[in-house]
Amino acid sequence: MSFGFVAFHYPAAEHVDAFAGRCHQVAEALRRQPGFLSVGVWVTPDGDAVVTTGAFESEEAFRAASGVAREMGATPDGLSDLEVRPREVHFLVSH
Repeated sequence: MSFGFVAFHYPAAEHVDAFAGRCHQVAEALRRQPGFLSVGVWVTPDGDAVVTTGAFESEEAFRAASGVAREMGATPDGLSDLEVRPREVHFLVSH
């Protein structure tokens, strides 16, 4: 069973590009982790949110890879210096 996430981030309008750039850096690091399946960085058409997605072979693979993301300053909770409201993170299990 695969394990994944969808996260909605709400950076200030003037920081959308910088925030998406940070997300792409984390995505590149995740691509090199064992158990990695996919990752995506999206921006809503209105520019109000940056949406990140990811999938791993298992929850264990995700947890291990998330350590790398944390080292880069990416966490599933909290509020970065570029965000204007808390992010929304949803974890997923394939069926």
